[in-house]
Amino acid sequence: MSDDDQSAGTATSGTPAADSATPRTDPHAQSLLTLANAMFRYALWPSLATIAIGAALFGVLNGTPGLLGALVGGLLAAGSSLLTLVLMRKTAHLGPHIGMAASLGGFVGKLLVLLLVMTALRGVDALHAKSLGITMVAVVVVAAAAEALAFRRTKLPTIIPAGEK
Repeated sequence: MSDDDQSAGTATSGTPAADSATPRTDPHAQSLLTLANAMFRYALWPSLATIAIGAALFGVLNGTPGLLGALVGGLLAAGSSLLTLVLMRKTAHLGPHIGMAASLGGFVGKLLVLLLVMTALRGVDALHAKSLGITMVAVVVVAAAAEALAFRRTKLPTIIPAGEK
């Protein structure tokens, strides 16, 4: 290797100045972060509207325990949906397979945790159990549908050339 080749090699790679001048972006991570942001935007207002409708409906039908049950169930479901999106954002840089596996695993884990919480709160007298359960399921279904709609409407590249990774 000649002196010119060595100096050219060290000038373009290995120096911190050259690496910081040209930041590298992972297109897979960017796609997953874009998707997570879109899912949050699409799911936020429908989820809050479902909580409000559930609280109003069950407040009228079952009084204060119905109102409290609907609020607790709706807020638990909305919080768990947010945790799924946080998990997507945290695993975006780990690659597409791990990011999507974490998203799906987070969804299944979320449903299991919600089932356990719903079962644990069944005996609380201040909460109407059916109001809690119905509102929780409604918010999970509405949030999942909104997230699916966000996935469908978000313009993401489905094939990213290997040279851009």
